[in-house]
Amino acid sequence: MTANFSQLRAMVFDAYGTLFDVGSAVAACDDMAPPQRTALAALWRDKQLQYTWLRGLQKRHAGFDQVTAEALDYALEATGLANPERRQRLLALYQTLTSYPEVPQALAALKARGLATAILSNGTPDMLRAAVEHAGIGHLLDHVLSVEEVGVFKPAPEVYQLAVDRLGLRREEIGFVSANGWDAYAASAFGFQVVWCNRAGQPVERLPGVPRHVIHSLAELPLLMAA
Repeated sequence: MTANFSQLRAMVFDAYGTLFDVGSAVAACDDMAPPQRTALAALWRDKQLQYTWLRGLQKRHAGFDQVTAEALDYALEATGLANPERRQRLLALYQTLTSYPEVPQALAALKARGLATAILSNGTPDMLRAAVEHAGIGHLLDHVLSVEEVGVFKPAPEVYQLAVDRLGLRREEIGFVSANGWDAYAASAFGFQVVWCNRAGQPVERLPGVPRHVIHSLAELPLLMAA
């Protein structure tokens, strides 16, 4: 689908995997061999997402910090890499994940076009505050929204409605950017104008909704908006 963003008044971003590199915590631990780091990072992320979805289905919400720790415990045990010091270090590193290098410039370009900018994330307010401060992008964001306000994780519609309510805009006036395909498709089905930042070159999802455009880096976003 071609992009048509003339109605947009705000651009909302997913945080983890979109603005912040979720693999950077494990990558910073040089006490593991590269294959071990790769396996641990992949399993940790998979379990983290699975636990958010399963908790949503069970209606047993917990903060994303707890879910992240529980997913890490599973991944460490499954890969034979468990020890208390490593666990503590990885959880600390997750609070200050590295942002992708193009993030500041992309956000600044959107602000220069008069768009409001926001984060809409599964992360807790404390987690998001730490990540934003570490990346030095707080001045480029008008809102940082956490699912804790509604007590359920993405892709529940209540999460996307939170952006509508807090920004005071119609759905079609909000652009949404996520590197997570399931998130991008769910936001599209909700009614946002979605850009899927498909960093990993994944196949299209077989889910309701269709992103308006697919990019592979946020560096492409300003040019897309100017088209």
